[in-house]
Amino acid sequence: MTKPHIGILAVQGGVREHEHTLDQLGVVHRQVRRAEHLKGIDGLILPGGESTTMSRLLVLGGLLSPLREVLAGGMPAYGTCAGMILLANEVLDTREDAEQLNALDITVRRNAFGRQVDSFESELDFSGIEAPVPAVFIRAPWVERVGEGVQKLATVRSGPAAGAVVAVRQGNVLATSFHPEVTGDTRVHRYFMSMVQKSTARL
Repeated sequence: MTKPHIGILAVQGGVREHEHTLDQLGVVHRQVRRAEHLKGIDGLILPGGESTTMSRLLVLGGLLSPLREVLAGGMPAYGTCAGMILLANEVLDTREDAEQLNALDITVRRNAFGRQVDSFESELDFSGIEAPVPAVFIRAPWVERVGEGVQKLATVRSGPAAGAVVAVRQGNVLATSFHPEVTGDTRVHRYFMSMVQKSTARL
């Protein structure tokens, strides 16, 4: 069976960390910078970064509409932090000209946990993964509303943000507020790869 081929959106943000994680898993991958780079991939990772900058670069590079099309067509996708923001269909505290990919029926609040100095680490119970998952939050969003058909996978355990939703899945689309790619723990990426493999097996 052919190994799935994963694209990593590479217009801005933390691309290398995801590449390293996929290398650890032996997953074939390539950077996606232009619309033609979407051809032949089986899944897409949208990394953390600055969501409004990424949005603007998607428009300038002609990638916004092609991304919306492949996601609407069922391509598996995984967004971390800014990637979650891009995948959402509603974002609070963002610029009026920011564009969304409308792949998740959720409302996300940008920088919900505070500024860069308020970044923190925690452990989370993650539905579908047995032991707690280490999570690094960097100017992270959280999910304030989930639509019908959206599964909550993880919430913050304690502290002022206890109960905040920080991982969701809707069909073939996965998103986390946090950055598993910087922890050395590959289980969330493995979870995503299982989604991709099930999707390609149905084709």
